[in-house]
Amino acid sequence: MKLCINCLSFIALVFLLAPLCLSAEPVKLYAAGSLKAALGDVTASYEKIYNIKVATQFGPSGLLRKAIEDGETADVFASADMTHPEKLASGGWGDRVVQFTRNQLCVLARPEIEMTTETLLSILLNEKIRVGTSTPKADPSGDYAWELFKKAEKIKAGSFAILSAKALQLTGGPDSEKAPEGKTIWWVMSEKKADVFLTYCTNAVLAQKEVPALKIIKINEDLSIGADYGLIVRKGASKEASQLAEYILSPEGQKILGSYGFETIAAQK
Repeated sequence: MKLCINCLSFIALVFLLAPLCLSAEPVKLYAAGSLKAALGDVTASYEKIYNIKVATQFGPSGLLRKAIEDGETADVFASADMTHPEKLASGGWGDRVVQFTRNQLCVLARPEIEMTTETLLSILLNEKIRVGTSTPKADPSGDYAWELFKKAEKIKAGSFAILSAKALQLTGGPDSEKAPEGKTIWWVMSEKKADVFLTYCTNAVLAQKEVPALKIIKINEDLSIGADYGLIVRKGASKEASQLAEYILSPEGQKILGSYGFETIAAQK
């Protein structure tokens, strides 16, 4: 007896939508450190709904991309920029890179630093102010800081040379000093290793929760830097890996990202 095409389509649809049994091998998600809290909740929700285990590794996107290129096996890569996943795609690691969320750069300042959005550039240029950043090339947060320095140059000549020379690359690099046990990267502020720190606005909110005295200063439009986050699935990865990527893009996944201050996007198919 032959089944009708519509029946086969229906059976396939039911199979795809039904929660899968627990996979023997977990889906391996490599993701930017700025996504740790948000994607931690997203993956927990995914595991609960689909009964599929997800193994996560968070860190600077550039270092994660290099680890993948050096042979580490990841199924899904969620980067804090589009450049690193696009490099993997160009090398044949995966196919289409999809933007799945967006962030902004903010300034985190110690409580004694008198800084406003209007005075931000003059304070950054002040020779007495120590400006902390992440590490360019290894971590997109550092790259975005250097983009801000380039924008500053258009406002005041000489700004790029001053800011790029004085910037303290305190986090995100392969040789960056590690946070003491029980501390996060914001120990660099609580230990006064910098007076101000350029970071993602979502990170700034988390840092302020940890160190309430820290100030968050929004960057004005002339200097504003947006961060597009890219998602890619390894070519040949399991159906569960693609399913996880789709869940991150789904209204449920986007809602969780939004709750952490990320800019959400319409779900993409």
